[in-house]
Amino acid sequence: MILAEIQCLPTPAGTPDDRHAHVEAAIAEIQRAGVHHEVGALGTTLEGEPDVVWPLLRRVHEACLAAGASSAMTVIKVYGIAEDGRTPGIDDLTTKFRGGQDRPDASPVGPVAAEHR
Repeated sequence: MILAEIQCLPTPAGTPDDRHAHVEAAIAEIQRAGVHHEVGALGTTLEGEPDVVWPLLRRVHEACLAAGASSAMTVIKVYGIAEDGRTPGIDDLTTKFRGGQDRPDASPVGPVAAEHR
Protein backbone atom coordinates (compact mmCIF):
# COMPACT_ATOMS: atom_id res chain seq x y z
CA MET A 1 0.00 0.00 0.00
CA ILE A 2 1.04 3.60 -0.54
CA LEU A 3 -0.27 6.80 0.96
CA ALA A 4 -0.50 9.88 -1.27
CA GLU A 5 -1.63 13.46 -1.00
CA ILE A 6 -2.60 15.40 -4.10
CA GLN A 7 -3.30 19.11 -4.48
CA CYS A 8 -4.58 20.27 -7.86
CA LEU A 9 -4.21 23.93 -8.70
CA PRO A 10 -6.14 24.49 -11.93
CA THR A 11 -6.38 27.86 -13.65
CA PRO A 12 -9.07 28.90 -13.32
CA ALA A 13 -10.28 26.90 -10.33
CA GLY A 14 -13.76 26.75 -11.80
CA THR A 15 -16.36 28.54 -13.86
CA PRO A 16 -18.35 31.72 -13.22
CA ASP A 17 -21.30 29.56 -12.14
CA ASP A 18 -19.27 27.09 -10.05
CA ARG A 19 -16.03 28.60 -8.81
CA HIS A 20 -14.51 25.24 -7.83
CA ALA A 21 -15.77 23.09 -10.72
CA HIS A 22 -12.32 22.06 -11.97
CA VAL A 23 -11.12 21.10 -8.48
CA GLU A 24 -14.34 19.20 -7.86
CA ALA A 25 -13.77 17.25 -11.09
CA ALA A 26 -10.46 16.07 -9.65
CA ILE A 27 -12.12 15.01 -6.39
CA ALA A 28 -14.85 13.19 -8.33
CA GLU A 29 -12.15 11.15 -10.10
CA ILE A 30 -10.85 9.98 -6.71
CA GLN A 31 -14.36 9.17 -5.52
CA ARG A 32 -15.04 7.08 -8.66
CA ALA A 33 -11.87 5.07 -8.02
CA GLY A 34 -13.29 3.83 -4.73
CA VAL A 35 -10.03 4.22 -2.77
CA HIS A 36 -10.02 5.28 0.88
CA HIS A 37 -9.53 9.05 0.85
CA GLU A 38 -10.07 12.23 2.83
CA VAL A 39 -10.70 15.60 1.23
CA GLY A 40 -8.93 18.38 3.08
CA ALA A 41 -8.93 22.15 2.73
CA LEU A 42 -5.67 22.17 0.76
CA GLY A 43 -5.53 18.72 -0.79
CA THR A 44 -6.81 15.16 -0.72
CA THR A 45 -5.09 12.23 0.97
CA LEU A 46 -5.66 8.77 -0.44
CA GLU A 47 -4.35 5.27 0.07
CA GLY A 48 -4.28 2.10 -1.94
CA GLU A 49 -2.18 -0.33 -3.88
CA PRO A 50 0.55 1.28 -6.00
CA ASP A 51 -0.89 -0.13 -9.24
CA VAL A 52 -4.15 1.69 -8.44
CA VAL A 53 -2.84 4.92 -6.92
CA TRP A 54 -0.14 5.90 -9.42
CA PRO A 55 -2.42 5.91 -12.49
CA LEU A 56 -5.16 7.53 -10.41
CA LEU A 57 -2.90 10.48 -9.57
CA ARG A 58 -2.43 11.11 -13.28
CA ARG A 59 -6.17 10.86 -13.95
CA VAL A 60 -6.89 13.32 -11.12
CA HIS A 61 -4.52 15.87 -12.66
CA GLU A 62 -5.99 15.34 -16.12
CA ALA A 63 -9.55 15.65 -14.75
CA CYS A 64 -8.94 19.35 -14.07
CA LEU A 65 -8.00 19.92 -17.69
CA ALA A 66 -10.85 17.78 -19.03
CA ALA A 67 -13.28 19.83 -16.92
CA GLY A 68 -12.17 23.00 -18.70
CA ALA A 69 -9.17 24.41 -16.86
CA SER A 70 -6.71 26.12 -19.20
CA SER A 71 -3.78 24.80 -17.13
CA ALA A 72 -3.13 22.84 -13.97
CA MET A 73 -0.23 22.48 -11.57
CA THR A 74 -0.47 19.46 -9.30
CA VAL A 75 1.51 18.83 -6.12
CA ILE A 76 1.86 15.16 -5.16
CA LYS A 77 3.39 13.61 -2.05
CA VAL A 78 3.76 9.83 -1.83
CA TYR A 79 4.73 7.73 1.17
CA GLY A 80 5.54 4.03 1.06
CA ILE A 81 7.50 1.43 2.97
CA ALA A 82 9.77 -1.27 1.55
CA GLU A 83 8.01 -4.55 0.84
CA ASP A 84 8.98 -6.05 4.19
CA GLY A 85 7.10 -3.36 6.15
CA ARG A 86 3.58 -1.95 6.38
CA THR A 87 2.77 1.53 5.14
CA PRO A 88 0.65 3.36 7.71
CA GLY A 89 -2.75 4.38 6.38
CA ILE A 90 -4.70 7.60 6.78
CA ASP A 91 -6.42 6.41 9.95
CA ASP A 92 -3.14 5.19 11.47
CA LEU A 93 -1.61 8.64 11.11
CA THR A 94 -4.58 10.83 12.05
CA THR A 95 -6.73 9.03 14.65
CA LYS A 96 -4.87 10.37 17.69
CA PHE A 97 -5.55 13.94 16.52
CA ARG A 98 -9.28 13.39 16.11
CA GLY A 99 -10.17 12.90 19.77
CA GLY A 100 -12.43 15.73 20.89
CA GLN A 101 -12.62 17.13 17.38
CA ASP A 102 -16.41 17.48 17.47
CA ARG A 103 -16.17 21.26 17.60
CA PRO A 104 -15.42 23.03 14.30
CA ASP A 105 -13.02 25.36 16.17
CA ALA A 106 -11.03 22.54 17.81
CA SER A 107 -7.33 22.53 17.09
CA PRO A 108 -5.73 19.20 16.12
CA VAL A 109 -2.37 20.28 17.55
CA GLY A 110 -3.43 21.43 20.99
CA PRO A 111 -4.29 24.54 22.94
CA VAL A 112 -1.16 26.48 22.02
CA ALA A 113 -2.06 26.46 18.33
CA ALA A 114 -5.62 27.47 19.16
CA GLU A 115 -4.35 30.52 21.06
CA HIS A 116 -2.48 31.75 17.99
CA ARG A 117 -5.34 31.63 15.52
